[in-house]
Amino acid sequence: MSTETNKLLEAGAQAPDFTLPDGEGNLISLSDFTGKKVVLYFYPRDNTPGCTRQACAFAGAFEEFRRIGAVVIGISKDSAASHKKFAEKYDLPFLLLSDPELTAIRAYGVWQEKKQYGKVSMGVVRSTFIINEHSVIERAMPKVKPDTNAAEVLACLKGEN
Repeated sequence: MSTETNKLLEAGAQAPDFTLPDGEGNLISLSDFTGKKVVLYFYPRDNTPGCTRQACAFAGAFEEFRRIGAVVIGISKDSAASHKKFAEKYDLPFLLLSDPELTAIRAYGVWQEKKQYGKVSMGVVRSTFIINEHSVIERAMPKVKPDTNAAEVLACLKGEN
């Protein structure tokens, strides 16, 4: 495992396309959603407290995202089977994509050095990207808080911040 730290992509950058499996094993590409706004959020791990709160917040606001025409996609390095169980357990209505090879995770620059309890390791930095209809990143939100991320993204999409 290499320990290079990628730079997080910024607003104005072309969003890298990817093709990853969902919980059912269907291959989903970012380019499938050209013409729609996409909320792409990267999170460390299924069924952990912060990741569960973040996913449930997106699920709670899902109808509002749908009303404004935005697609919500969560990505972690967990397996498709793990995503399927996580989505079923919490009734998550949006796509969860599996990236065990870190393809999209590295492309978006969210695979970074993390320090926890004095220990340094590589991992996914919880980050969210708002991607416009032309696959350009409109907003990059690094190191987001699980409890407020969905509300911040909604406010952003509505032009409130």
